[in-house]
Amino acid sequence: MNVRPEFSSLVLCLACVLDGFSQEIPADNQLTTQEKEQGWLLLFDGKTFAGWFNSDKKPSQRPIENGAINPYRCGAYMMTHTTQWEDFVLKLDFKQSPKCNSGVFFRVHTLEKRGGRDVGYNGLEVAIDDTTTAGFYDTGAIYDLSPPVRNNLRPIGAWNQMVLTCSGTRVIVALNGEGVNAIDLADFKVVGKRPDGTNHKFDSAYNDHPRVGYIGLQDHGADIWFKNIKILPLKD
Repeated sequence: MNVRPEFSSLVLCLACVLDGFSQEIPADNQLTTQEKEQGWLLLFDGKTFAGWFNSDKKPSQRPIENGAINPYRCGAYMMTHTTQWEDFVLKLDFKQSPKCNSGVFFRVHTLEKRGGRDVGYNGLEVAIDDTTTAGFYDTGAIYDLSPPVRNNLRPIGAWNQMVLTCSGTRVIVALNGEGVNAIDLADFKVVGKRPDGTNHKFDSAYNDHPRVGYIGLQDHGADIWFKNIKILPLKD
């Protein structure tokens, strides 16, 4: 992954986090001893929707399935954790169904729809799709803003691990142990434009986007399962 010099400390932090994963393999939806010592929080217990509602702030219409959240047909645009987060490392496992189109939203600053648009316009998204390419809408992309350097997705039916790091305006995505995307939202200074001047679909200049918001698991018309959802708040 080509990373700008000012990202180097954050990438080093991410590398340490990734390296720490291999020290102890926990049971599903539990924290390891090391994670507890580092300050990780478990966002999903694998049994209940404690701490979760859909983006209409109502209970999910889809039950928990084999220790996993499936947002498809949950009753709204996404399943949403009820806490708003600022700087953090989020890690989770996901498994797709064929032709899946979904994503992990972050910094969704409001769950109120604006101008008839879905609530996804209020945040940013790491894309998850059943594809093999590495474009703006493929797995690991920061949707419509930055493509991944590679598509590191495992075959349908296999579990994947995503790690999303947000620190100030910097965002890094790792998939299955490899960094695949890194951007600085401070570079997105013009509404509807990427730093290179090409267009994206959003009515935002992301250098001004709120840095606190909800995390959401998207229902986009296909089954997808999420488990082992954990977060490490970053204080510095």
